[in-house]
Amino acid sequence: MTESCLPDPKTPLYNHPLPQIEQWLHKLGCHQDSQNLHLWRVERDQWKAEIWLDIEELSVLYVPAASTERDIQRTFKYSLSRQDIEDAVFSGP
Repeated sequence: MTESCLPDPKTPLYNHPLPQIEQWLHKLGCHQDSQNLHLWRVERDQWKAEIWLDIEELSVLYVPAASTERDIQRTFKYSLSRQDIEDAVFSGP
């Protein structure tokens, strides 16, 4: 599936079929858990995150690189645009 198959970035995530959401997460460097297919992981220089594709929302658990910092969890409704979710999730905790 190519980039052009994704809807406009301003489209709410609930208007994306699951294969397109998976394609989008792969494009952003996320890796799907082989046992729990709704769970994705991503790692950046300053943080790591687990992303869950729940029924009504996308949930993110940030695990900071420094062990002295605590985990941060956030949820995003699928009614938000793909671009808004991408900007919020991938800017980090």
